Amino acid sequence: ADRSQLYKDLADGPFFGNNRPGADVSQGIRDAFWLQSMAAGHRNAYESIAAFSATDFRDDLAKFDVPTLVIHGDDDQVVPFEVGGKASAALVKSAELIVYPGAPHGITDTHKEQLGNDLLTFLRSYGA
Repeated sequence: ADRSQLYKDLADGPFFGNNRPGADVSQGIRDAFWLQSMAAGHRNAYESIAAFSATDFRDDLAKFDVPTLVIHGDDDQVVPFEVGGKASAALVKSAELIVYPGAPHGITDTHKEQLGNDLLTFLRSYGA
């Protein structure tokens, strides 16, 4: 398949939740994703996805001993909430979990302001 089209399909669909009714993800965000994906190089993208999708981090998460914030959208079609954020937060002692209802995988673009505010609130609660 055409790599260029695969990245367009991912951006136009599940990554940002643009395939959901009522979604309004700007063309600019989708184009930026495509450009970054194309610049990454096919082998680099494949190897990184293969590495993080096949690596079991559960033992590492159980060893965390620092304040930890997990933020995840509950409509993430790339890394489902149940096996992603929910499972991770359960493994990290005293982790704080924030769930964004209806949010997709690409929350750093679709929920910038909310994410920034939640990160600052978390940091400030620890005197940062």
